[in-house]
Amino acid sequence: MRKPYPTDLSDAEWACLEPHIPVQKATGRPKTHSFREILDAIFYVLRSGCPWHLLPHDFPPWKTVFHYFRVWRIDGTWERMNRAIRKRLRARSGRNTEPSAGIVDSQSVKATGVGGEERGYDGGKKIKGRKRHLLVDTEGFVLKAKVHSAKVTGPGGPQTATPAGRGTVLTPPAFVARQSAYRGKDKGKGWVEKSLEWMVQLVERPRKSAPKEVLMAWAEQWAKESVTVDWKKLLPTRAFIALPRRWVVE
Repeated sequence: MRKPYPTDLSDAEWACLEPHIPVQKATGRPKTHSFREILDAIFYVLRSGCPWHLLPHDFPPWKTVFHYFRVWRIDGTWERMNRAIRKRLRARSGRNTEPSAGIVDSQSVKATGVGGEERGYDGGKKIKGRKRHLLVDTEGFVLKAKVHSAKVTGPGGPQTATPAGRGTVLTPPAFVARQSAYRGKDKGKGWVEKSLEWMVQLVERPRKSAPKEVLMAWAEQWAKESVTVDWKKLLPTRAFIALPRRWVVE
């Protein structure tokens, strides 16, 4: 009996996740490690950020742990667990288990020097690596996450984040995209409204005002026409401006 780690599942958490783990086939070699130990090891890696091969020895072998992590990713086990937890949390907070609105956002991050289709250059952010699109509900619970090359532009993002998102059902549909980069008839806002029949609202930052010198020149010209204008009031506020629902996905 090993000493428990802070990332280990409690009995209540294990009871919630156990029904969603695939049943082992009757044929083949019998397993020597329990699925609860496998999950504890996976959560340790995800929480601590350590490489797989540096997994502590009191867990199952790292190759065994990584094998189940990969298999469960491919067969959709992680998505089923996430969906069950999300419904449970929404019901606990008094919300409908199926969301009626979602927020999508993207972020580009640097990746290793290894090439391939999953690595590209984001000209807008000046970053070479990968980009992730995240679709969440209004409570911030993940509906769909997709990682791909950073060269995929903003308008193409909703196509990667929403097709599988149909299984997570947004009804009645309301899809809120934060970035103005999601504009576009064939890939962005237009594609979502046409293909998925969801309503789309683009949440954008306030436009930048003209430079200080230009505003002063305008005020002087208006003064010649007997119109008094306080050019300082035309300057944007320096205070933090909260964009609608932006904080949910971030």
